[in-house]
Amino acid sequence: MDSQVLVALALSLVGSLSTSIGALFVILNQAPNLKMLGLLQGFAAGLMLSISFLNLAHNAINSIGFLKGNLWFFAGVLFFAIVVNFIPEPSVSPISDEKSKKKNGDEGGKDIMKKHRRQVLFSGIITAVGISLHNFPEGMAVFLGSRKGPRVGLNLALAIALHDIPEGVAVALLVYFATQRFARCGLMVAKDRGNGGGHNSRARDGDGRMRREELKKNKRLYKWQAFKLATLSGLAEPLGVILAAYLFPSSLSPEILEGLLGSVGGVMVFLTLHEMLPLAFDYAGQKQAIKAVFFGMALMSTSLYFLEISLPEI
Repeated sequence: MDSQVLVALALSLVGSLSTSIGALFVILNQAPNLKMLGLLQGFAAGLMLSISFLNLAHNAINSIGFLKGNLWFFAGVLFFAIVVNFIPEPSVSPISDEKSKKKNGDEGGKDIMKKHRRQVLFSGIITAVGISLHNFPEGMAVFLGSRKGPRVGLNLALAIALHDIPEGVAVALLVYFATQRFARCGLMVAKDRGNGGGHNSRARDGDGRMRREELKKNKRLYKWQAFKLATLSGLAEPLGVILAAYLFPSSLSPEILEGLLGSVGGVMVFLTLHEMLPLAFDYAGQKQAIKAVFFGMALMSTSLYFLEISLPEI
């Protein structure tokens, strides 16, 4: 296998591991901090905007001209705008109508638990599928950047890896909220069953304890299922590298390569403005999110400078 492909694969694996790190953030914390998630999204958005405008689009315009560079850039924007219409939208919003569903005794509790179980599996799978489809072009972007040189590939991998952490959170956090409600509803049913009088009270207490233990196990099980889904969705990024290696031959002309990297910049800008910034505003607030964006841009600009003087262009 070509050395450039191996380098791109290694860099993309960092991004896929970042998705798992995001999932672990949810699993290991009893109450994940949504504000911190928003700040991380804003920070990653700043990294993405900086490398897209100040590196990819800038180099494309300098190499192939203003008109061609802009055409390639907006071709990437248009391409991804079309793609997202066919991708299920990931969501980390909790289910809001919990109070209206806490009624009707044992049978109502059973119905609620069954409904939450279906919601957990369906929502987690749909979110993971959506993120996987997002990760394919990210893997292709890392491959194209590595073809240009180690500096470009490393910067792209860094920005995408930090962006992938909130994506892992997106899968696991949705499941976290759903399982919390699932567990609470189940414990409520178990408690009601255990509060009876008469000669069967001890049996009911034992049944309630068994149900509580079972619900705790189910809660842990769903969290680890969320971790596995997040990890699998991250593996789509190395697959994108392999796909790009077969789609784009090694004899690709420098002009086409620069144009494709300009399109990658367009894709990343659209992804940032369409998905990352709105989530950052929702979770961290507009002022704090904007500060995180500019901090990310400043850090990426600094990174671009030091990598420029320490790594070769080709």
